[in-house]
Amino acid sequence: MSIKIAIVEDHNEYRESIAFIFNNTEGFECTAKFSSMEEALSELPKADVFLLDINLPGISGIEGIGKIKQKSPTAKILMLTVQEDNNTIFNAILSGADGYLLKKTSPIRILQAVEDVYAGGYPMTPITARQILDFFKKNFSVTKEDEKLTEREKEVLSLIVQGRTNDEISEKLFISLITVRNHIAHIYEKLHVHSKAQAVAKAIRERIV
Repeated sequence: MSIKIAIVEDHNEYRESIAFIFNNTEGFECTAKFSSMEEALSELPKADVFLLDINLPGISGIEGIGKIKQKSPTAKILMLTVQEDNNTIFNAILSGADGYLLKKTSPIRILQAVEDVYAGGYPMTPITARQILDFFKKNFSVTKEDEKLTEREKEVLSLIVQGRTNDEISEKLFISLITVRNHIAHIYEKLHVHSKAQAVAKAIRERIV
């Protein structure tokens, strides 16, 4: 079974090259390609993962995140853009993006990121993750939210912020998948969030990790 991907990208050459890579790699299938968010929303296909540019004509990629989630709640959204400033990245995360990559990312890493986000991970390049963490350490004060979490839950949350999947967290911490899921459920409850994207946004904004 292939992961079905829809691409929203106004740069024709880049859009076609990414689609070509997916359609010529086993386990992936690009089922739809759009040059604008308006076009994508009017013909919203069934896709497991949406790849969105941010600087689109009309409705931006960030504005489109919520609109796609409303129509397709189970779909994962991976931003693929040239924008690497902290505010844009964080706005995408707060809007519900499930991952954030730069267009200069290698094709192999993009394929891996799609697999990761499909599996429930939060793919993000290490440089981008570091930018976010550094920015919020400088601009936001520490809250008491982290006092609610156990040390193990903080470890799990830190790995989620790094974009690790549940399987990777299990291997890294030498605990079962069931235990990982239990920790994540407790993290959601204590931080009052309902998804990994929201947990990542809160962890970064409030300097929990």
